[in-house]
Amino acid sequence: MVSLATNDRAALAWEVAASVPDPEVPCVTVADLGILRDVRFEGDVAVARVTPTYSGCPATLAIELAIETALLEAGFQARTERVFSPAWTTDWITEEGREKLRAYGIAPPVSGSNSIRALFGETVVACPKCGSDDTEKLSEFGSTACKAQYRCIACREPFDYFKCI
Repeated sequence: MVSLATNDRAALAWEVAASVPDPEVPCVTVADLGILRDVRFEGDVAVARVTPTYSGCPATLAIELAIETALLEAGFQARTERVFSPAWTTDWITEEGREKLRAYGIAPPVSGSNSIRALFGETVVACPKCGSDDTEKLSEFGSTACKAQYRCIACREPFDYFKCI
């Protein structure tokens, strides 16, 4: 069992949980994506609160188990709690997370979730490799359901776009 002052213990538990990579997009952590909502203690148990990117996300259970495992390996008693409200949006992705996505070759979400363009209309997506706005959507779905497949006209490279939700 970890024996630290309460604030240190909470900070360490957050740090451990926050460092867990997303299994579908391993360049970003659950904290970068904003899906790790909170880590708090209920008695001696670290409870990590997680909001899935969408209710049908197949990685949700894997993410929860990875967070719980990381906390257990750090010496905490642990469990996860799934939180659906408020619903996650791509607005919760941190700036650092957006930069990590871009560096990995995935275009981060362009507009905010409160924009009508998030659901309707075409979005101008810059190529994460060369930065050109001269791109085209090839498919509404990319390597995972939360991404679309694009191609850059300028450098001819295909890339995923993390869809705005």
